[in-house]
Amino acid sequence: MSRSRERDGSWTLLTGHGHVLVEIARNPGARIRDISAAAGITERTAQAIVADLEAAGYLTRTRTGRRTRYTVNPDNSFRHPAQEGLRVGPFLAVLAASSDAAEPGSAACSRGSPTAAAPAHHDRAGPGTPGPGRSR
Repeated sequence: MSRSRERDGSWTLLTGHGHVLVEIARNPGARIRDISAAAGITERTAQAIVADLEAAGYLTRTRTGRRTRYTVNPDNSFRHPAQEGLRVGPFLAVLAASSDAAEPGSAACSRGSPTAAAPAHHDRAGPGTPGPGRSR
């Protein structure tokens, strides 16, 4: 556990829904198993959250063979009245970009645009290679 988490308790700024949406924005081809691990929740909880996000229009699911691919709707607005009229796309872009900067050479750097409507295939560049829409 990081020092800041030890000092400040165990809460996080984002809800489980936020963590799942960010992970899907980073990796539209992720499996529920991968999403749950990244968000620190059970697979069952991740499945329920994905269903909530889909029902609310934040993402769509597309089956390709045995795999599911997610597409985030960056134009959807936040649900809380305090953020009325604000779209989730810029928020997700900031979180994905900060993750890329924090983990140079990691798999996060090779993922596509965090809010893009994902194409049927997903370009996977090598470590340290900018992905689509990214510059050095």
